[in-house]
Amino acid sequence: MNDEHAPDDTELDLIEFESPGRFALHNPDSQLPQPAAWEPAPYVLGSERALQRFSLPDQARSHALALMQQACRTLCLYSPDLEPWLYHHSSIQEACTRFLLSHRNSRLRILLRDSGRAVRDGHRLIALSRRLSSHVQMRRCHPDYPFPEGAFLLADDQGLLMRPEPDQFAGYAKYQDPARVRQLQRLFDQTWETSILDPDLRSFLL
Repeated sequence: MNDEHAPDDTELDLIEFESPGRFALHNPDSQLPQPAAWEPAPYVLGSERALQRFSLPDQARSHALALMQQACRTLCLYSPDLEPWLYHHSSIQEACTRFLLSHRNSRLRILLRDSGRAVRDGHRLIALSRRLSSHVQMRRCHPDYPFPEGAFLLADDQGLLMRPEPDQFAGYAKYQDPARVRQLQRLFDQTWETSILDPDLRSFLL
C-alpha cells in the first residue's frame, strides 16, 4: 500500500558549497573619548603675590592645576569628599603623577572628611595613591576631634587655593603667601595627627 504523503524517491541534485575562507571581524572601538585637557592659570608659584579671586568652577580648576603642576616638594589637600568636579580629572591626575615622579622627596597628603563617595566612584587620586603608595598618604578626619572649615590646597611653602564654603565654587588662590601657607599648614598637620585610616580607603588600597 503506497503512502501518498511519503517523500518522492527521485534523487535530489547535490548543492555544492564553496568556503569563502577566513575573514576578519571589525568591532567598533570601545574606548571612551578622553576628557578635554584643562588649562592651568598663567601665574608662577613663588612669584605672583596678588590675590586671585574666582567664582566659577573652571577658574578653580585652572588654579588647582597650576599649583599642582608647579609644586616641587609637597602638596597638601584638605577636602570634604575629594570633590570630583575639581580633582577627578585626567589633568589633575597627570599633574600629581608628574609631581610625584619628577621630584625625589615629593609627597602628596590628602585629608578627607568623608571618603565614601570617592571610593564608590573610583576617584582618580585614590587610584593614584594605590599605584604610588610610597609617595601618597590619604586619611580621614577623626569624627571625635575638631577639623578645619572650608577646603584648601597647599603647594610647597608658597601657594594655596582656598574655598571657605566647600559647597560653593567661589574662593581665591595665592601663589606667594608663605605666612598664610604656614598658618594653614599647621592647621592641616594638627588635623592629620588625629586623623584615622578609613576602612573604606584601607580596603580599596590593599
